[in-house]
Amino acid sequence: MEVMYMVRSGRYTRLNVYLLILSVLQLNLHTVEGVWPLPQAFTSSTERYPLNPQAFYFGYGRQSAAQQGCSVLDSAFRRYFSLIFPDYTDGRLHFSQYKPFTVEVSIDHDDCEGYPNEDSSERYNLSVSAGQASLKAETVWGALRGLETFSQLVYQNDFGSYFINKTEIEDFPRFQFRGILLDTSRHYLPVQAILKTLDAMAYSKFNVFHWHIVDDPSFPYQSSSFPDLSSKGAFHPMTHIYTQSDVRRVISHARLWGIRVLPEFDSPGHTTSWGKGQPGLLTPCYNGGTPSGTFGPVNPALPSTYQFMARLFKEVSSVFPDSYIHLGGDEVDFSCWKSNPDVRAFMQKMGFGSDFTKLEAFYMENIVNITSALNKTSIVWQDVFDYHERRSSLSVVEVWREGCYLCEVRRVAKAGLRVILASPWYLDLPGPTHNWARYYTVWPLAFKGQKITCVLWLVLFAVVFVFHDNLQVKCGFL
Repeated sequence: MEVMYMVRSGRYTRLNVYLLILSVLQLNLHTVEGVWPLPQAFTSSTERYPLNPQAFYFGYGRQSAAQQGCSVLDSAFRRYFSLIFPDYTDGRLHFSQYKPFTVEVSIDHDDCEGYPNEDSSERYNLSVSAGQASLKAETVWGALRGLETFSQLVYQNDFGSYFINKTEIEDFPRFQFRGILLDTSRHYLPVQAILKTLDAMAYSKFNVFHWHIVDDPSFPYQSSSFPDLSSKGAFHPMTHIYTQSDVRRVISHARLWGIRVLPEFDSPGHTTSWGKGQPGLLTPCYNGGTPSGTFGPVNPALPSTYQFMARLFKEVSSVFPDSYIHLGGDEVDFSCWKSNPDVRAFMQKMGFGSDFTKLEAFYMENIVNITSALNKTSIVWQDVFDYHERRSSLSVVEVWREGCYLCEVRRVAKAGLRVILASPWYLDLPGPTHNWARYYTVWPLAFKGQKITCVLWLVLFAVVFVFHDNLQVKCGFL
């Protein structure tokens, strides 16, 4: 306050000017705490080092299992150079007065050509000191998270010079499944928009792209086995579809960011678009004793249904490399099944009586068995768990309904199944008085149980919403 008073009053002295300069210099010496999400252990010093793009290098440690030629890391080095130095465009080498700065990456396991999976370690240690940074990880996927953290540590001063502070970080994710869901049936998204979403996911260390690729409004996935599904069920058979090449492009892009692609083919409900390209798949609805001309969910009474599903999921399993597949199973309207005399006769034959939840459970168990035979682990919406008496055939349940969602989480965990929690994070209907704070005050582990993971549900909009531990969010890279 004394220095500020002297300056304003115009009574300069040599001592006052010295103190003012010292105060300004002290303002420039700061720790960097902008890593998102907050790491498990984070120590930052005011000691800082200049960075120059002409004397900055990524490299592999001598003992690293991954070396030059590692597709994931070689690609990441190129990306992060541009992210760290966004205004640097000259690729030529010049003499620089700056000392070289090297980021040395060491990996325990060479998984450069594989895909991230549920067991992939994302743990890393990052140490930044004068002239170098040491990044150590068990896998390339952990190294990707560490490179993202390193990029967030770099900052510019008012003159455009780059700096990084002396830093020590130990980090690993609290939740192994951190997902964002895009619904590309209700609102078709161009491939480029999906790729940008994947980029944004990586910036916040999300690691699962839940691709809700088809639904009632449209069937944009172009199947090689059943091409009519998209040619007749998409919004447009040429401009609003995802070709096999498009899907491979998304999967390849996601892999380089350490992101799994989890496809969802939801049935028996949410399948109106399926019926346009696959006659006989959906249940004919009746009005009294005659067909009404409308159709309901997939017909669970026909053998042809399961033959079709077996062929479709065999293709899907070969296209999507992840070991998990989402089978849906939510919001099945029983009214059409109830109206159909053949479905009712089938229920009597199976001993289901008039309990249509048993019919849905029968259908879903058959679909789960089909995917299991393809070495895929199925994920289902909570409706299937609620209706399913033989829960031992289930593996992962996604909780999405409102109300006491932690009560449902507790029930699923008590049954010995894994849980994905989506209920608190629906972003598709924000409303006129939307309260964003509620997304930051969710405690998914506020119950007695285990085996819970976390997912962000994102419908219709290609928007990324991120979590931060400083704001008490307990779902993310914590």
